[in-house]
Amino acid sequence: MQQARNLVAKEFEAVNQLIIKQLHSNVPLVENIGHYIVDAGGKRLRPLLCLLCAGTSSNLHDQHITLAAVIEFIHTATLLHDDVVDISTLRRGKPTANATWDNASSVLVGDFLYTRAFQLLVSIGNMPVMELMAETTNTIAEGEVLQLVKAGNPDTTEEEYYQVIKNKTAVLFAAACAGSAMLASQDKAQVDQFYHYGMHLGNAFQLIDDVLDYQGDPQQMGKNIGDDLSEGKPTLPLIYAMAHTRENQRALIQQSLIEKDISHLNDIIAIVSSCGALDYTRQQALNHSNKARQCLLDLADSDYKSSLIRLAELAVSRKK
Repeated sequence: MQQARNLVAKEFEAVNQLIIKQLHSNVPLVENIGHYIVDAGGKRLRPLLCLLCAGTSSNLHDQHITLAAVIEFIHTATLLHDDVVDISTLRRGKPTANATWDNASSVLVGDFLYTRAFQLLVSIGNMPVMELMAETTNTIAEGEVLQLVKAGNPDTTEEEYYQVIKNKTAVLFAAACAGSAMLASQDKAQVDQFYHYGMHLGNAFQLIDDVLDYQGDPQQMGKNIGDDLSEGKPTLPLIYAMAHTRENQRALIQQSLIEKDISHLNDIIAIVSSCGALDYTRQQALNHSNKARQCLLDLADSDYKSSLIRLAELAVSRKK
């Protein structure tokens, strides 16, 4: 990750400075919460993807910096809203904004970040990119609603699970990559390749997130183990486990999902580990990582291409 950042260090810093500048508001609470969540760390993976994809075409320019900031603002807004919906108290090792202030403030500042993102997008003045980002933001909202509808539902299918993670996570990765290619004046075939690269990368990233919720180190991740279960999220490890365990184990998982109950978390961790659910989910993540790398085969060799390949590998091997 650091090697990739070093490759676009000047542009990456310009993105950070633009984000800080655009957090300015005449309402102090907006700036306080905005800075709190933006400064909390995070991988800045989506803006990084935007810069790296542009670099592969040797046509990285100021509009890519603006688009990268747009992508990060949209992502940050979704985090603020997610934490309210999920009643989360910890993110990146720090209390969430809603836990520090309140739900209403978090929702409204999230709205501010969304609108700021689209103000920046207008400044780019590229209608196809605007259309892409408008559709993407709408899809993310649909994904969030679909996830809410599926919460506590043990009958959620694997296909429905993939629809959720595609909409709420992977589509923003895809937009960061495709939008970057569009601004670099790439042809439609190349834009589509970048879009699919981002989509597969985002799927791999989310699949590993769902594994780490049962197998990760809370100190490394900055959040609690079992958060998904406490929110009733039927993620792939649980969906697979319910189809490959004994009746009493299946009943335990189903009841825990319905009641959003983590009192049997250790038992459920043992079940998803022993029945192969975590291994299965990791393998699905690896499949998407491999597909992401295949999308880059036609690109000319460069440090930017190598970094994109490495990010696809890191999506699967990461611990946080």
